Amino acid sequence: MNVTDVFDAGRLAVGGLSDFATGMFSPTVRLGVTGLSRAGKTVFITALVHALLKGARLPLFEAQARGRIGRVYLEPQPDDELPRFAYEDHLATLTGEPRRWPEGTRRISQLRLTIEYEPNGLIARNTHGGRLHLDIVDYPGEWLLDLPLLSQSYQQWSATTVAASRKAPRAAHAHDWHALLQAMDPEAAADELLALKSADLFTRYLARCRQDDVSLSSLPPGRFLMPGDLAGSPLLSFAPLDIAPDHAPRAGSLAGLMARRYDSYVAHVVKPFFFGHFARLDRQIVLVDLLSALNAGAAAVNDLKGTLAEVMSCFRLGSNSVLTGLFGKRIEKVLFAATKADLLHHASHDQLENILRQVVSEAAARAEYRGAVHDVAALAAIRATREATVTQRGEELACIAGRPAAGETIGSTAFDGTQEAAIFPGDLPADARAALDGSLEGKLKFVRFTPPDLKDGTFPHIRLDRCVEFLIGDRFA
Repeated sequence: MNVTDVFDAGRLAVGGLSDFATGMFSPTVRLGVTGLSRAGKTVFITALVHALLKGARLPLFEAQARGRIGRVYLEPQPDDELPRFAYEDHLATLTGEPRRWPEGTRRISQLRLTIEYEPNGLIARNTHGGRLHLDIVDYPGEWLLDLPLLSQSYQQWSATTVAASRKAPRAAHAHDWHALLQAMDPEAAADELLALKSADLFTRYLARCRQDDVSLSSLPPGRFLMPGDLAGSPLLSFAPLDIAPDHAPRAGSLAGLMARRYDSYVAHVVKPFFFGHFARLDRQIVLVDLLSALNAGAAAVNDLKGTLAEVMSCFRLGSNSVLTGLFGKRIEKVLFAATKADLLHHASHDQLENILRQVVSEAAARAEYRGAVHDVAALAAIRATREATVTQRGEELACIAGRPAAGETIGSTAFDGTQEAAIFPGDLPADARAALDGSLEGKLKFVRFTPPDLKDGTFPHIRLDRCVEFLIGDRFA
């Protein structure tokens, strides 16, 4: 173990013991919410917070169903260096006129909810009196996929990334970058303009791989597609070169420049995220846009499986205690949720869940849980549709109905966000494995719907209560 490893282990231990000691008298659950772009992180957090604040009907959330939840309220930020999740702004977007879905996650943010409840145990009553802080930490899933870079050299990352870009479906989107890559000499003198051009073409390649009709998931480095306040920084002005994993770059060479900036990216972007935020999480929900991957075909599904395997390998899984605190906090529960379940009829919800379970099981087989628990769910944190039956050519079709978003077109009808329509989205196969072979490519019909009206002051949902119970239900003992 080198000096850096010892220092990093020390940072984990200090953070873990500090959080454990604080939690003895002021119990806190740090819930990480992540998912790749367009998976619905912002909507999930807004819906979760709104449901708890307003006492929404959550029958599977046992503490609430039994009347043990007293008061729920927002508190000031516990971590001064983190931006606050803009809950009020997102809620206004969802409920204003015209109703719109809020902008997605672009950076890490946090929100603290305090839940007062009637504790069951004598110890709880005499230490904290029945008060739980829920710190929700929102971060882009693309940043999570950077964590494997902590154990990879620039040369290893380059070789892996270039090799993947030469295979379908990535190769079809890499022509411009490949043309420059072929012309570059890694051992030529370092050239700033060439580095910038290479980084730009590489970023454009990553963006094309993320388009709806491709829907690839594993596209690190995460900040290239979500730069935030790093836009234009030298930390993002590097790209892979066509070199071997054991290549030793010459000082002053282009490869040397790229390697130096890669190392800086890991040191100044990836490590602070890991030690400052990720390594302090207790619970985690990973939101998965499984429907888009299924509709994009086998390549997108296989890429998603690989991505979830990478995600699982990044989590520090296990139960927490004073002893484990010596080695840093661990994530005790992980929930994988297939979002946008309201785009399917309820008859397909169990199939969607089973397909996700099949995808996750392959990744879970490689993970060491050490006492951690994981589960899957089909979820719509805010349900924008209702169900309907349409008869077509004598056959009854199980459809969904709602207000298609402005700009959506069904057949020859263009919608403005106020008209209603019913559509048949397609069926999912009963055999989960049959859905993973690419046979659903282009067969599912999805329409963007406008956010729904509030019902009794709260949003309709699908299985939000089940998710809440799994993630934090055990903390109301």
